[in-house]
Amino acid sequence: MINKNLFNSKIWIPPVAAFFLGVVSVSGQNSKPKKDTLKEKEIDEVVVVAYGKAKRNSYTGSVATISSDKINNRPVTNVTKALEGMVPGVQVTGASGQPGATSAIRIRGIGSVSASSDPLYVVDGIPFDGNLNAISPNDIESISVLKDATASALYGSRGANGIIIVTTKSGKKGEARVNLNISQGFSGRAVKDYEQVNTDQYFQLYWEAMRNGYQSGSISAQQAAQMATDNIISNLGINPYGGNYPKPIGTDGKLLPGARALWNDDWRDVLQRVASRNQVDLDISGGSEKSNYFFSLGYLDDKGMAIESGFKRYNTRLKINSEVKSWLNVGANLSYTNSIQQAPSSSDSKASNIIQAARAIPSFYPYYERNPDGSYVLDAEGNRVYDFGKYRPTAALQNQNQAASLPLDKNENKIDNFSGKGFMELTFLPELKFRSSFSLDLVSYNEHYYTNPLLGQSKETGGSVSKANNRTLSYTTSNILTYDKRFGRHHINVLGGHEFYKYDYQTISGSRQGFSLPNYYEPDAASLLVDFTGNSDKLSLLSFLGKVEYDFDNKYFLSASGRADSSSRFLKENRWGRFWSVGGSWKLSNEEFIKNLNFFNQLTLRASYGGQGNDKLLKPNGQPLYYAYPELYKDFSLAGEPGKTLEKVGTPNLKWETNLNLNIGLEFAILNNRIKGNVEYFERKSKDLLFNVPVAPSLGISDYPANIGTIKNTGFEFSLFTTPVKTNDFQWNVDVNLSTLNNKITKLPGGPFAIGSTKQLNVGGSVYDFYIQEWVGVDPSNGKPLWKTITKDANGNNVEGTTSEYAKANKILQGSALPKLTGGISTSITYKNFDFSGLVTFKIGGKILDTDYTSILHSGNSGGRAWSAEMLNRWTPENPYTDVPALSTKTNNWNSISTRFLYSGTYARIKNVSLGYTLPSDYFEALGLKKFRIYIQGENLLTFYKHKGMDPEQAIDGTTYYRYPAMRTITFGLQATF
Repeated sequence: MINKNLFNSKIWIPPVAAFFLGVVSVSGQNSKPKKDTLKEKEIDEVVVVAYGKAKRNSYTGSVATISSDKINNRPVTNVTKALEGMVPGVQVTGASGQPGATSAIRIRGIGSVSASSDPLYVVDGIPFDGNLNAISPNDIESISVLKDATASALYGSRGANGIIIVTTKSGKKGEARVNLNISQGFSGRAVKDYEQVNTDQYFQLYWEAMRNGYQSGSISAQQAAQMATDNIISNLGINPYGGNYPKPIGTDGKLLPGARALWNDDWRDVLQRVASRNQVDLDISGGSEKSNYFFSLGYLDDKGMAIESGFKRYNTRLKINSEVKSWLNVGANLSYTNSIQQAPSSSDSKASNIIQAARAIPSFYPYYERNPDGSYVLDAEGNRVYDFGKYRPTAALQNQNQAASLPLDKNENKIDNFSGKGFMELTFLPELKFRSSFSLDLVSYNEHYYTNPLLGQSKETGGSVSKANNRTLSYTTSNILTYDKRFGRHHINVLGGHEFYKYDYQTISGSRQGFSLPNYYEPDAASLLVDFTGNSDKLSLLSFLGKVEYDFDNKYFLSASGRADSSSRFLKENRWGRFWSVGGSWKLSNEEFIKNLNFFNQLTLRASYGGQGNDKLLKPNGQPLYYAYPELYKDFSLAGEPGKTLEKVGTPNLKWETNLNLNIGLEFAILNNRIKGNVEYFERKSKDLLFNVPVAPSLGISDYPANIGTIKNTGFEFSLFTTPVKTNDFQWNVDVNLSTLNNKITKLPGGPFAIGSTKQLNVGGSVYDFYIQEWVGVDPSNGKPLWKTITKDANGNNVEGTTSEYAKANKILQGSALPKLTGGISTSITYKNFDFSGLVTFKIGGKILDTDYTSILHSGNSGGRAWSAEMLNRWTPENPYTDVPALSTKTNNWNSISTRFLYSGTYARIKNVSLGYTLPSDYFEALGLKKFRIYIQGENLLTFYKHKGMDPEQAIDGTTYYRYPAMRTITFGLQATF
């Protein structure tokens, strides 16, 4: 039952989420389906777990499964984007809407600071090192998420942050089937950009900023007004009002009567577009008593919302399984993907950032050169001439026009991904099997960046080109022996094995500049060598593993597992890490005293505890550190002479980071399985954290790795699956999942530690606590910005005050970026041949620091830069009570980082809506069709969020960085089965 206090609390619940929660509550209380419409569901389903399968309601670990019908039809390029809101305890953040971008996934919180918190991806039972874009969602049969120690300890250090198991489709016994899926979609921004002032408003505001900037003790208000009127056109570099109005703003700060802007060129119109998305997937599958096969081909062309951005993918997969002898099964799974990503800069602060460029240039700066009367300047052939804005101030991206230059440039990433898996399974006895597997992932990642010599930022240097190749080769071998035997009411399963993993990384890159001719993109065509680098890394992991499972009378279940990993990242003496888990479950629904209640169809209590390790230490720049223990040096050149400098001190005592995981869960089903649910409590403690300890720059290094500190993640997870209505022709399902998270640093020797410029680690805080200046407001007497100060009095007590000088303001802890509650609500309806589904995702709590917004909130010191409409509420003597300071061309730092730009992270999003119709099969029998379905669906349709203009799906650390926004996609498609 939903707690009524939830709707009366001060926590803001998104209206759509509240509606769905209410529906589930009412359905759970009032639904009384007729007995003759009910069919008991199979709830003891088989789920994919580590090195095998298990029955869900007797499994001692925590596992959640997403079936193919919730994945295959989603218009997502990367499978990670299909997980959001589907599994409790899994935080999915699609920080970039760039086609082909991967979402960041965290399972049950943040388990590390300087080591990776990414989960392990396992494809068809073997860890996967390929690019996730290589897996077509149409090839996926199911996804299992393993969250606790019992579920993931068998993967040892590789599963320290949880495991996502992807199972691809296999052929089924029977006649060959051909499936065809064709879709066409259209995409645009899911959230409108920040509202900006128009040309008339901008000129009047900027006149005011100039007037206030000129005014001083020696310059009167009247003189300052005249100076602003005289100089506004020269300062901005353009007069959009034409030659008839050489001074369009009068000394009263108002636009002269009759003055009208001759053009209004919104740069978002030429740098952004309604994009298209085309996808075709074909698969052929079948099987006999002893073998099966699955073959697929796929094509995707996903153009981005930003011009010259997009993602193309060509993929194929062949999967064969065969029982060649009664005692021998073999199988192979081969896949190849070629993808091309067009990715102009969109996740940094460069002037070339396509997202920022569309926002930063006001509409009175034209795309094409204009004559004083507003008409276009034409070249000798009568074509319009692009305006690169040499006259524009620097803040308005001087000498930039990406609408002209980007089509001539290259921002291309090509990825070739081959993945090959094979296994051989021998059956010595019915209960004794041996399985040997081999998996290889080969990824070649080619970057090609070129700026043309004709137009834009590289014209002065004759254009530039850089190319890089990153090649990774990894393979995993495993040999697993399994014994499975039932003795009357007893059942035992024993697994033991060995695994070896090898990873080889190589990179080479170079750049040149100075092209003598245009339209030549390769380095050979450029004259001047700028840079050339290359390096390689290797990693090895040797593992031994074992597991024992026992159950009695299908009521009481016990499990224990252990794994030992030896990682080449550590010194020989610290190389081995030993990980383990114990778990148990009690199927209460098989007890007579529960059966006699005639209430529960299923009731299982489970608990587990175990320890795992993490060796994935990262450098401060986020790159892997493969050699964690030795002293490392880097080469440099000084006046042509080679030399070396210390990059990292030796840390021979460095050892494994350890995760200790507790899970307690209760799974239930009632009303003939019409209502099913799961409630779990977890506690995840990470100790001996792999942490890059910052040191004084005078030591010649910036940090050194060490094992210090402890983090604890705790929370509750809740899943509810309901069928409020079910008849022969109509069925309605509503599913809800919720999860809470409390991330706390419990031990941090020598802290606190600053993390970047906006975060600080403190005992009692989270790993993503903001540590920034606190905004107080605007002084109503003079319009100056105010920040909080904290000083000490003579007695050593803190004294709070305010300052209008940003440099004097104190940094203060301001809360965490991590949400308190995340979840998803999905519903599906089938009526005869119609089907409908919807998904709402939401987050409650957490904070987001919007540093993108600050770029258009200058006080006037960045003349020519676009202005937010919020600046219309700036301080004036007539409007003294506001939180937007007075305008001035003199810097006041009011848009520097502070709590003024720290917003609530609470939001809800209608993530997916789909409507389909399956035509009656009688219509197509003559054509050999078994099924023909047409559908329309939308992704990221509506977003409910208070801070307009910002996409609330930002990076997990809660800081914006001019990223590509999420895409709203409308897709039409058809599915046919022959």
